[in-house]
Amino acid sequence: MADAPTTRSRRGRPAQISRELIVDAAISTGNLDTLTMRELAARLGVTHAALYRWVKNRDQLFDLVNEVMVERVLPAEGPSDRDWRPWLAHLGWGMHDRFLALPGYATRISRPHRHTTGTFGRLRASVISAFTDAGVSPHLAEQSWYIFITSIVSWLAVQEHPLDLGDSTPRFELFLDTLLRGLPAQEPGAGRD
Repeated sequence: MADAPTTRSRRGRPAQISRELIVDAAISTGNLDTLTMRELAARLGVTHAALYRWVKNRDQLFDLVNEVMVERVLPAEGPSDRDWRPWLAHLGWGMHDRFLALPGYATRISRPHRHTTGTFGRLRASVISAFTDAGVSPHLAEQSWYIFITSIVSWLAVQEHPLDLGDSTPRFELFLDTLLRGLPAQEPGAGRD
């Protein structure tokens, strides 16, 4: 008769925090620019040491927020060569809804930040793939990514700090429709299909 496998029970307290809990607590403060690590640890009900096991400083916290935000806005299914515009529209609306829900977030990611580039890599790769799968050259797919992301993030940042333009700021659905009709980028002088 074979010995029954033994299972060891883990002693101690279960993990109190996770990356999602950290991000949700950071987001719920309403302003990442003024959030301190001490305040975040208190919101989570953990010690500084426990929080520092996950994020060492505010830059790493912002990277973690970016990673989770990208996961939350990126559609689960990738685009196909025939449905890349609806896929990008879905992505654009996800960015609109999630990024504007966190005051100052779009403005912050619109500014150059050494950590933003790496954490938005998955988003960048997915958008570039949408364009290359649609038959666009890798170079123009890269250009199209920059046009897409800078346009969306800039529009969102303006919404956080609206100019006194009255009703002249285009509604997001008009803005997004016009942006997507102009994509993918083409060399100057090339006609649209």
